[in-house]
Amino acid sequence: MEPLHDQPESWPVHEVEHIWEGHAPFSVRRDMISAPSAPGETFGRLVLDHPGAVVILAVDDEDRALVVQQYRHPVGARLVELPAGLLDEPGEDPRVAAERELREEGLVLADRWTHLMTTYASPGLSSERIAYYLAEGITPAPDRGGFEPEHEEADMTTMWVPVEELLRGVLAGRLADAPLVQAVMAYRLRRS
Repeated sequence: MEPLHDQPESWPVHEVEHIWEGHAPFSVRRDMISAPSAPGETFGRLVLDHPGAVVILAVDDEDRALVVQQYRHPVGARLVELPAGLLDEPGEDPRVAAERELREEGLVLADRWTHLMTTYASPGLSSERIAYYLAEGITPAPDRGGFEPEHEEADMTTMWVPVEELLRGVLAGRLADAPLVQAVMAYRLRRS
């Protein structure tokens, strides 16, 4: 028996309405689609077109993870998160983006990289795929590689926290950033 897996599939798109495009790296559209079993019945689905993102769980030799604390306006909170960022260029290698983001946000480099998983953030609405990486062999970076933090990132703080403390915070509901939760759980499962 074949292992359970997601299957590529595409339903017919009859019409596309571009709702919003701006300076952000994403756009919103409305697709009128039909199910293969009912080709005459169309219905609308909103799609947030997203370039994709990376999340980095950087773990040092003391089993501490690098976390950032950043204000997130939509949820009205300063969240504990992991270094992360968007794929800046179409077709950008997620691993290259992960290295860049770790340097920009954490001011550190890593010599060992492990792909933990790739997920869809919210597949009912968004095309965003997030690639998660474990970064080890951590050393200080000489600079941010030309990156200049602004807006919320200029107010972002970093700290090293034991992975077990993050896991306790996740399980107690004190830490709710989905990428942090997923990365910490995947790391813990790999280590058990």
